[in-house]
Amino acid sequence: MTTPKFKKFNIEAYKPGKSKIKKLKKIVKLSANESALGMSPKAIKIISNKKLNLERYPDGKSDILRKEISKKYKCNSDKIICGAGSDEVIQMICQLFLKPKDEVVVPQYSFLMYRIYTKIVGAKVIFAKEVKLKVSSAEILKKVNKKTKIVFLANPNNPTGTANSADEILDFVNSLPSHVIFCLDEAYAEYLEDPPDLRPLIRDGKKIIAMRTFSKIHGLAGLRIGYAYGDKDMIELLQKARQPFNANSIAQTCAIAALNDNSWVEQCRKRNLTGLKQMSAGLKILNLKKNIF
Repeated sequence: MTTPKFKKFNIEAYKPGKSKIKKLKKIVKLSANESALGMSPKAIKIISNKKLNLERYPDGKSDILRKEISKKYKCNSDKIICGAGSDEVIQMICQLFLKPKDEVVVPQYSFLMYRIYTKIVGAKVIFAKEVKLKVSSAEILKKVNKKTKIVFLANPNNPTGTANSADEILDFVNSLPSHVIFCLDEAYAEYLEDPPDLRPLIRDGKKIIAMRTFSKIHGLAGLRIGYAYGDKDMIELLQKARQPFNANSIAQTCAIAALNDNSWVEQCRKRNLTGLKQMSAGLKILNLKKNIF
């Protein structure tokens, strides 16, 4: 009898933040960056509807949601793909575009799933140093070579919270060799006053995929819904590789409602800025800033 051999991975499993603490009912949870204000009232109204048509499969390509995203951000819906969170899009990108011995460059401190999905397909993770916890395009470019297939960069970055300016991101993309795919993780882009606009570069044929999620400012983390916008040929390949019906019906419908609730997004942004100032002041009082930076 032959014993099956399993693939060996030298990876660190993703550990989600704690959701419960014994004997404590009121908890302020910061580890997962979930919205403290919750979801849009318009999305809550949909969840409360008892006549949801859940016996049918969802819109397989998320056509209506993609069209709404296209309308809001003035981009081509054929260049958009939706997923079970932007996390699924990251997984698909690694599965589809990476081969064993390819290299993926990520910042020194970055979202753990970039390296997990890279290692699963047998590719190699290369770390680029950060300068004062800020992503350094110069350090990333030092690590890029002929073996480099993908560069993952989050802006603002997770977990450091630092951000690069729009000009810095655009200059960096234009400096990358043509064989490298640039994946910009914009999970927190709505918190920026001036997020980089990659649409012109994508129209010019650059190998770019920009990912966003409804888990953060939109407060739909439990529904697992996100999307990506990028080079048309690459998006078409991802559409072929994704699971059928990967984004569920409720998630798609709530995402449309949340996407169009501009007043709620603005309220969340302002409250976040107020909290940021409050926490920064508290850290200074504790004399922690100089110890961290």
